[in-house]
Amino acid sequence: MKSPLGVLLTNIGTPDAPTPGAVRRYLREFLSDRRVVDLPRALWLPILYLFVLTFRPLRVAKLYRAIWTENGSPLLDIMKRQAAALEPVLRERAGREVHVRLGMSYGNPSMRAGLEALRDAGCRRVVVLPLFPQHSSSTSGSTFDAVARVLASWPNLPELVFVRDYHHHPGYIAALAASVRELWQRDGEPERLLLSFHGIPQRYARQGDPYAEQCAHTTQLLREALGLGEDRCFSSFQSRFGPEPWLQPYTDETLRAWGREGVRHVDVVCPGFAADCLETLEEIQVQNRNFFLEAGGERLRYVPALNARPDHIDTLADVVLQRTRAWDFSPTPAPPARSQPT
Repeated sequence: MKSPLGVLLTNIGTPDAPTPGAVRRYLREFLSDRRVVDLPRALWLPILYLFVLTFRPLRVAKLYRAIWTENGSPLLDIMKRQAAALEPVLRERAGREVHVRLGMSYGNPSMRAGLEALRDAGCRRVVVLPLFPQHSSSTSGSTFDAVARVLASWPNLPELVFVRDYHHHPGYIAALAASVRELWQRDGEPERLLLSFHGIPQRYARQGDPYAEQCAHTTQLLREALGLGEDRCFSSFQSRFGPEPWLQPYTDETLRAWGREGVRHVDVVCPGFAADCLETLEEIQVQNRNFFLEAGGERLRYVPALNARPDHIDTLADVVLQRTRAWDFSPTPAPPARSQPT
């Protein structure tokens, strides 16, 4: 009998509640990670504890309250629905028992809780699937570190597959294109489509982080899938933090410039977010929409993340099964060694 397959769906995380205290705990863990902020500790920790964790939680908690739902954190609620949808699809396609659990790099449910749940379910083979289509040290890299920290204390390790990225997977591109087309068929096409990715410091890219290149590749593939030229489909980067330069162009500055130039109607899609969260539901739908309208634009629509769409779930299943094909092989015994001629 085939042993159960375990899948750990991971993401950055979310506060437990939209309160300053919960946000402070989450930010302390998140911003203490060297993968996220790699400045010297002697420089960064005083800034973090004296300024960031003193003033930022109150403002960020207010933003979280604006998007919080009766089911709690939108990100966590969506991920629960993704896991619930992915498990039966994988079970049917893999022909074996499958358990899908959640693990956050920061906050709850923790990476430890997710891995221990898979271990308790008898999963000796585990796929870690970070919900980051484009690889970055600050996202997928931090996930790898968090998994390694948990497993460092285990005497009996599972056989592990870590999904590095899936930024050019045909199903992922097709699902993104379908989500955009559905909006256009229902409500008409905009003048421009903006692909807004989460930013990282430019310095990370110079040091070898492939994130910017993978974002550009995703952008090109989505342009081709939608049949759009570079004069209608653009990419930008959002959510910058701190004084140093991040990947450009910046989303907020791009939308302001377009509004001043007379662009009236823009749609924004965020291909780097597999589930809607603060950065999409508040930063894009509220903050950046206001920037565009205040600069002279008339309409900005946000194309929802792929979330638990069936085509997205099918893509995640494809990603898992492609990485685990070797586990289903029964190796052919090697032929007897031949004697060497004398």
